[in-house]
Amino acid sequence: MKDHTESQQLVFVVQKHQASTLHYDFRLEIGGVMPSWAIPKGPTLDSSVKRLAIPTVDHALDYRHFEGMLPQGQEGAGPVMIWDEDTYTPQRERDHGIREEMTERTEADAVMRQGLQEGKLTFRLCGKKLHGSFALIRIRGSGRKVSWLLIKQQDAYVQQGYDANDDDVSAVSGRSLAQIAAEPSISP
Repeated sequence: MKDHTESQQLVFVVQKHQASTLHYDFRLEIGGVMPSWAIPKGPTLDSSVKRLAIPTVDHALDYRHFEGMLPQGQEGAGPVMIWDEDTYTPQRERDHGIREEMTERTEADAVMRQGLQEGKLTFRLCGKKLHGSFALIRIRGSGRKVSWLLIKQQDAYVQQGYDANDDDVSAVSGRSLAQIAAEPSISP
């Protein structure tokens, strides 16, 4: 396996996770770690749908390879599937509706760090399931809570009515969550 740091491209992963509730953990490589958002209904390719994305703790880059069981007694206990993964390219809006891509790694990382701080990230996913341009926009939640919205932007990859829950197969192993749950526990 090629070390991702040798590549110019940043990586992402979406892990489908059956903990106390089913959700999808969306993680983007930014600044050497993976800031993460829990997306209760899963990402979508339908540009008319906005998905709530609740920030969670940053994860180490290596965690993107974890697929298996989080043992009982551990926070988030339950099966974890690598639902989608691959690379992404940060984008910056040059003009209304016109985005330029940041392909040089140092610049790409700087653009994403700035976007994370400002509360607006735009990027193109090159996943096994998710393709095209997306935006993560910070919004105010109820009370003091901060939430984000994951939005599919208009492009050739839009699929009206797309539902991530219709696809319960790992992008790396081909196993379902039920099959992963039936495996012996593996610690991350």
